[in-house]
Amino acid sequence: MKSVASIFLLRTLFIATVLFVPAITHAQTSANLQCNTDAEKAACQAELNQVLAEEAAAQQQLNVAQGQSASLSQAIAVLTAKIKTAQLDIKAKNILIQTLGNDIQDKSNHIADLQTNIDKGKQTLADLLRKTREIDAYSLPEIILSESTVAGFFKDVDSFDSLQQSLQTTFDMLRSDQASTSAEKDALTTRQNAEMDAKYAIQQQEKAIAADQAQQKQLLSISKGNEKAYSNLVAQKAAKAAQIRAALFPLAGSKAIPFGDALSYANTVYKTLGVPQAFLLAILKQETNIGGNVGTCYLTNPSDGSGINTKTSQPISNVMKPGRDVQPFLSITSALGYDFRTTVVSCPQSVGYGGGMGPAQFIASTWVLFQSRIASALGIDVPNPWRPLDAFMAAGLYLSDLGANSSSYTAQRNAACKYYSGSSCRASNGSSGYGNSVLSLAASLQQDINALQ
Repeated sequence: MKSVASIFLLRTLFIATVLFVPAITHAQTSANLQCNTDAEKAACQAELNQVLAEEAAAQQQLNVAQGQSASLSQAIAVLTAKIKTAQLDIKAKNILIQTLGNDIQDKSNHIADLQTNIDKGKQTLADLLRKTREIDAYSLPEIILSESTVAGFFKDVDSFDSLQQSLQTTFDMLRSDQASTSAEKDALTTRQNAEMDAKYAIQQQEKAIAADQAQQKQLLSISKGNEKAYSNLVAQKAAKAAQIRAALFPLAGSKAIPFGDALSYANTVYKTLGVPQAFLLAILKQETNIGGNVGTCYLTNPSDGSGINTKTSQPISNVMKPGRDVQPFLSITSALGYDFRTTVVSCPQSVGYGGGMGPAQFIASTWVLFQSRIASALGIDVPNPWRPLDAFMAAGLYLSDLGANSSSYTAQRNAACKYYSGSSCRASNGSSGYGNSVLSLAASLQQDINALQ
């Protein structure tokens, strides 16, 4: 039969096994630490507040300028105000990055100190467990018989009780340090994301400033008295905008639509859910690119999910997963009055199943989870995965759930990765490349959107 000490030791080892999960350590820190002391931090905050106030005033001037009638001088004033606002925003974000860099370093140092405490605690715990095992090596009769007096026996009992108390104290300390480490790492991640967001925003603002300065230079080269030349320039811009609107926006699983229509649908989603237009369009374009590589298929055998390639008429297995997607797919097509045998879905990739439907490339089992929300958002009865507006709203709802209704670079990048793989951006699952590609597409699409404004 196990002694009291043995039972306690086994319970202790079990708790230790559960408690001590290897900790994830340090991320990158900023090298630009110019807000270190309390006085420097106060000065940084004061400068940041002043820059933000100037930026707000510049934005107000820009709003006034944009609201006035169009003319050559007015167009120059608008560009000048936009450039000034962007420059002030860059200045504010650079101050923010300096402050965040200092916070990141402090958090990293604190995490390192906590980790040192945890390592020391583990060593203390190992020493205490070793001593507990030494006492536990003797049975109760042996302990009693080895002592010449009853007082000696109780001395050993007191020693064991003291070890138990020391073990509990060590556990409490370790548990507290582990919780503090977890909280500090969460705070560190938040600050690192904020720093990354600020740096990305600066990059985008610098590009916008360069474009606005080029346009400003072009306008300044036109004589102030030559409004005709300015009118010609406006006409050229209008023609370019019309060309952009008319350009076809390709969609997976359905016909391409004019870019102007795609932007209109994206605007509807933005007003409803807050998902940025360029980001949503980039997701759908990326899905179309993938769909183009995968190809299109028909489901012909509901029992095993097999079908044919629409281009080659070759039989294809794993077009759809039988126990997961076939029945929902049959229900969706039936409600729409479609023949499932001639309704296009994506073919499978090298592994897994196909079955992606329409521009958003939702599989049937996922689409049914969003049907009621799509219907409510658009005020319709039966959402259609192959109808662009319905697909845009479906993708918008899903992306909003994933955190894409944020202007944050890191939030949008992770939302894109989750849309693709179900988890945040990681090189190990290939999602980082997808997220980076989506953000690059979004930046390019934003230029076309800006040209239409």
